[in-house]
Amino acid sequence: MTSNTKPARRERREFSEACKAEAVRMVAECRAAGATLTQVDVRPDQLRDWARLPRDASSVVGAVLGETVDQENRRLRREVATLRQEQAFIKNVAAYFAKETR
Repeated sequence: MTSNTKPARRERREFSEACKAEAVRMVAECRAAGATLTQVDVRPDQLRDWARLPRDASSVVGAVLGETVDQENRRLRREVATLRQEQAFIKNVAAYFAKETR
């Protein structure tokens, strides 16, 4: 006795911009404390997408409120180091593929 009816689709949740900004802020605070994205009640990939969304100039995306200058410097230095590693990797890949095409 199998039924040919499709299961009911789950209703898609919608979040306001304020809710998204608050979630991103909370995730940034949790990360600073050493927690992971899975401890929040929203899918991790959705939170990452929200963190990448541009916000207006009055809000600071990704920065923890109350972050000291030293903490901000450490965070920015880590980000710069990561970006430099990514850039070096891309250069190596480009050189590898350029060598193969000759």
